[in-house]
Amino acid sequence: MSDPPVSDLGVSDEGVDDPRRTIAFEAVFNFRDLGGYPARRGQRVRWRRLFRADGLNRVRTHEADVVRRLGIRTVVDLRTNDEVRTHGRFPDEVAEVNYCHLPVFDVQPDWAGFDEPDAPGFLADRYVEMLESGRPSVAAALKLLADPGAYPLVFHCAAGKDRTGILASVVLALLGVPDDVIVEDYALSHQATERMFAWVAARGRDLDSGYQTPPPSVLAAHPDTMVRFLEHLDATHGGASGLVQDLGVGTDTIDRIRENLLEPA
Repeated sequence: MSDPPVSDLGVSDEGVDDPRRTIAFEAVFNFRDLGGYPARRGQRVRWRRLFRADGLNRVRTHEADVVRRLGIRTVVDLRTNDEVRTHGRFPDEVAEVNYCHLPVFDVQPDWAGFDEPDAPGFLADRYVEMLESGRPSVAAALKLLADPGAYPLVFHCAAGKDRTGILASVVLALLGVPDDVIVEDYALSHQATERMFAWVAARGRDLDSGYQTPPPSVLAAHPDTMVRFLEHLDATHGGASGLVQDLGVGTDTIDRIRENLLEPA
């Protein structure tokens, strides 16, 4: 593993491009640390506390040392019930974790049923719909993040871009991470998705059989998609804090999340 030991991690000015951010696995391509980002009141997000990822069902048994070095205690799975049944969950033999299944929606989208998937704002509109259908799961995930005993924690979906991107944006916004940094973090998933499909193409098979292939515009992680989604949060809820209160999550929960994830200024 190319990442330095946890004891060597500090706060750098490299931001989104920090080489410590992406953690390499054989068949998981979007496992990233959300630490190091600038936050409210001159603080920064703690390293090696909170991670985002794609399908952790693909972690190999021989990669158990990587997971153990990260100290993962909690895995939050945002995929549907059918995805978990079909493709499996985080493997028990890799590490003993608190596995929490919090599906954002019940059924995978039928991409063929949408008109003009390449239209500007199409994917951002789908994120708004996902957020609405996933209200209980987003609220439950935030309550988990308020528990200091849940860390280090990783949340994931299939590609680590859409459902995972929604939750990541809400959490980072709650921490006071600037919108432009949230957008840049989201855009990193484009590179990860390219790596994922290059790996698939090299092997001449599907990554996880049974998934419907979305149109190219849906596979991308274009910055404008996250810009539009954050604008929706501001216009509809007054930002992430307003959204969380609309979800029935109290301000005490927000305070505890910040205590768990932010370094002192």
